Amino acid sequence: MISIRKLSKAFTVSDGKVAALKSLDLEVAEGDFFVIVGASGSGKTTLLRCVAGLESPDGGEIRIAGRAVFSDIPPTWIPPQQRSLGMVFQSYAVWPHLTVFENVALPLREGAQKIPRAEVDGRVREALRMVQLDEQKDRSATLLSGGQQQRVALARAIAVNPRVLLMDEPLSNLDARLREEVRGKIRDLAKQLGATVLYVTHDQIEAMAMADKIAIMSLGRLLQYGEPMELYRRPNCAEVADFFGSVNWLTGRLSGSKIVETRIGRLEVSLRGDPGLEVLIGFRPECLQIVDGSRRSGGNAFEAVLRSSTFLGDQFVYEAFVNHVLVTGKSRLIPARDDRRLQLYIDPAEIMVFPYSESKDRI
Repeated sequence: MISIRKLSKAFTVSDGKVAALKSLDLEVAEGDFFVIVGASGSGKTTLLRCVAGLESPDGGEIRIAGRAVFSDIPPTWIPPQQRSLGMVFQSYAVWPHLTVFENVALPLREGAQKIPRAEVDGRVREALRMVQLDEQKDRSATLLSGGQQQRVALARAIAVNPRVLLMDEPLSNLDARLREEVRGKIRDLAKQLGATVLYVTHDQIEAMAMADKIAIMSLGRLLQYGEPMELYRRPNCAEVADFFGSVNWLTGRLSGSKIVETRIGRLEVSLRGDPGLEVLIGFRPECLQIVDGSRRSGGNAFEAVLRSSTFLGDQFVYEAFVNHVLVTGKSRLIPARDDRRLQLYIDPAEIMVFPYSESKDRI
């Protein structure tokens, strides 16, 4: 549905040029809820604006439903209003002097699609019904809550019957509880419409909750994309692993096939490599198991001393020293005995292994 090839974009700043997109390739399948995540400055919003036609790329190609909307060879540029897209911005962008109905109807009445006036009323009512605002249609948009105003913006986007919806951090101005409520409505609505969604956010939890596929960007490049579970369990680099939550990082050296010597002891891993190779290994806190010492011994089992634990309702988050190295774990078990000693175990399949050059300042 959306095909991007070798897309590049640079901005001129006071001390030269900054590359926002660096020869980026991306494929979004029809009907996918595709989320782009990354820290500020990663290029995710620039990418979305290039697809929308609000930014002109420097090179590459963008195709939507097989149609080239931008290309440098041959030179092609389709203006935003002719790309058959709906877009929802971070700001609600409602017109304060209009009612909810009029806010949704205005692009249909005045836009490039030239919708017959007889159809406008039906389209607006259906869009408002889908976002559950049909009973608010005669109210001033400024009298609505933040979540309701964002749903007005969503209704305005879907009223034009787009095949592709673009969303630029649409929930960032909402409080945490309202974000959770509205993100569920957006995903359900997108599936109901059968629309292809390209959604930008900096929130990894939001991305995991909504996406069919996730792409992670950093400094204008695409690090990895795939299904949420794939990115969480099998990241292709340490930066991707870090983005999706906390990780216990250790440096080590392979002493044999699938064996790494570390500061907490010898660890069995699932990766084969040449002896002597320096590596960076990581394991997530929930992968650190508290076990009965009488039932677990040998590889990947360690004695630890509890430093602290915090009860969060559904689990404990704890810190413990293993050979004077502080590690963080999560468990539904109470991580405490009278002597504050623990027996910990790490499944080799849960240990991520990367080249040592990626360690940077983690250790």
